[in-house]
Amino acid sequence: MTTITAKQLKESSAEVLGRAQYGHERIIVTRHGKEVAAVVPVEDARLLERLEELLDAHDALAALEEAERLGTVSLAEFREWLGS
Repeated sequence: MTTITAKQLKESSAEVLGRAQYGHERIIVTRHGKEVAAVVPVEDARLLERLEELLDAHDALAALEEAERLGTVSLAEFREWLGS
């Protein structure tokens, strides 16, 4: 993956965007030597969002299965357990 500084991005943003859009290149942006962002093709960003949605759905299903297996408590019971 290519790395550029924030200053380089500022000076050549059109070129960097073109490299991501047309060259399907992923470019890491650094500031003060630390990686702070990435310029990626929009398809990559959409894929990342989709993966996050799938992981969230997986976690939700796991939570539901756990609730079915272990049972649940009411909000009143939970507050009592907390001592509220």
